[in-house]
Amino acid sequence: MRALDRLLTIVITATLTSAAWIVAGSTLIDWARMGAGTTPQAPGLSPTAPRKLVREPERSAQPVQKSNRLVVPVAGVTLQNLASTFSQPRAGGARVHEALDIMAPAGTPIVAAASGRIEKLFLSEDGGKTIYIRSSDGRIIYYYAHLQDYRPGLADGQLIRAGERLGSVGSTGNAGPSGPPLHFAIMRTAPEAKWWEPSTPLDPFPLLRGR
Repeated sequence: MRALDRLLTIVITATLTSAAWIVAGSTLIDWARMGAGTTPQAPGLSPTAPRKLVREPERSAQPVQKSNRLVVPVAGVTLQNLASTFSQPRAGGARVHEALDIMAPAGTPIVAAASGRIEKLFLSEDGGKTIYIRSSDGRIIYYYAHLQDYRPGLADGQLIRAGERLGSVGSTGNAGPSGPPLHFAIMRTAPEAKWWEPSTPLDPFPLLRGR
């Protein structure tokens, strides 16, 4: 009996010792993995994939082209066809011109050099059929004289776009015998000033060239 008890004691002790070593070995393995940067995963789970940041494409603004150049106010006439007549003597030297004469056949369309509002359609002894157009800020008046006729429907207070037809080239008023001209003048004024009040004349020729 004593021999059998001793045998059972030896077997039980060996079994417990083996189990202890198995647990210790498993723990050491896990620690080794963690030290190597490997995180144990729960069964059936996979690491979450990192999210990718998707950036919206940047929209480049279209460049806006701007120009201070006016529209040549007679259809078919280019800058190369023009010559400055500002400050030329008139009436035998009694006065200066203070405008630009643009020669063209009678009936050639006249167009607005710039946008604005019609201040006055006026029949003048010297200018004949004339148009006064004030700029949107009220500081510039564009003057067209010697017209043969107005475009049908044109009226005081009407908004006008640059390049819009106003009438036709003619010889009304005191237009010279050399040929039908458009007498085109630009005047600096004040927003509160009336269209007939004194203003400062500007040379249209360099302004048409964008200067």
